[in-house]
Amino acid sequence: MGNLLYIIAVILIIGWLLGMFAFHVTGGLIHALLVIAIILFLIQLLSGRRGV
Repeated sequence: MGNLLYIIAVILIIGWLLGMFAFHVTGGLIHALLVIAIILFLIQLLSGRRGV
């Protein structure tokens, strides 16, 4: 599960950068998704639970 979270985070970062520089219309949506992914990652990191 942790590897999947990292893959999603990398995809969102790449999409955010593309949206910020290439597509100004969708940049806000991708930015919001990136912020949500970072928040969820921090919650998982701080909770200390390990996935199987």
